[in-house]
Amino acid sequence: QVQLVESGGDLVQPGGSLRLSCAASGFTFGTLRIAWFRQAPGKEREGISCTSGDGNTDYVDSVKGRFTISRDAAKNTVYLEMNSLKPDETGVYFCAAGPFQQCPYAGSDLFPVAFDHWGQGTQVTVSS
Repeated sequence: QVQLVESGGDLVQPGGSLRLSCAASGFTFGTLRIAWFRQAPGKEREGISCTSGDGNTDYVDSVKGRFTISRDAAKNTVYLEMNSLKPDETGVYFCAAGPFQQCPYAGSDLFPVAFDHWGQGTQVTVSS
């Protein structure tokens, strides 16, 4: 049974940094893509970044140069390092996995329906 558990959300000031973690279990780590999504209050869930099972990464344009996704196979964990955070990046951050190894193109195809396993989310609030 695939399980994903996010952690690391917090209150941070604009311009600050956070590192989110997604601990995965129930599958062979390198076989599935894992992505991060954000859902702001009253808005649809939107894709941020994806890492394929073989380590390739992709980002939506709005976070390129500020966010870094990485995976630690020894810990079965995917991280999202977020820098220069903005108030409109407040929301619940979710990680999602499966069902294939390679990621969809982040520029246009990183949609929730492309993933079939989800964590419970972690709250990130960017505010002064």
